[in-house]
Amino acid sequence: MSWRARPGPAGTPADRMAARGGRRLLHEELPRVRESALAWRNGLGALLAGLIGFGLIKGRTDVGALAAPYGAMVGVLMLCAVLCGVGGAVLLLRAAHGRPAASALPEPARGTLPAGPVTAGHAEALRAASALTRGVLATLGCAALLTAAVALTWYGPAKDGPLIAVTTPAGSTCGEPLRTAGGRLVLKTEAGEVAVDLSTAVTLRAVASCAPPPGPP
Repeated sequence: MSWRARPGPAGTPADRMAARGGRRLLHEELPRVRESALAWRNGLGALLAGLIGFGLIKGRTDVGALAAPYGAMVGVLMLCAVLCGVGGAVLLLRAAHGRPAASALPEPARGTLPAGPVTAGHAEALRAASALTRGVLATLGCAALLTAAVALTWYGPAKDGPLIAVTTPAGSTCGEPLRTAGGRLVLKTEAGEVAVDLSTAVTLRAVASCAPPPGPP
């Protein structure tokens, strides 16, 4: 049994208007995506600038003052933030301005209509929209990582301060020095603040830990 194609019904004015509308949308699709990418790029750039400026207002600025391993964690977060920021910037620029290469019309697939400016523009619009989405996500990830790094820098636990062991005729006291007043050294110990009279001190030395040395086996 053979089939023979027959012409369909003639197009109505509504069909022609719909076709013109669709063609106009395709022509305007790429400029709309480019304009949206520029707006997102400017907005996200302002967001990152605000976050960086906010991070410089106050708080701990020396990650070396953080207890281990928080200093290394801040470094890893900052590195990831830089990588996300660079990737997001490249993707946003790709979406806003296209690839840095000459345009070429793709070869049509078998059985399809020949490629033209409309189909090529539509394909580029799809690629630009994909790059815009990925760029926005990468830039927001960069902002989140920067926020986490700044928060960890501000609120992470600090390293233990220098410890001092003072030996007097009354015994030995070890702790973190807080202040001196009236010939007395105030130490922060596990039992609280202890004032030691320096005039009676037999030895005064810096130690790495206040833990008692292990006894003989």
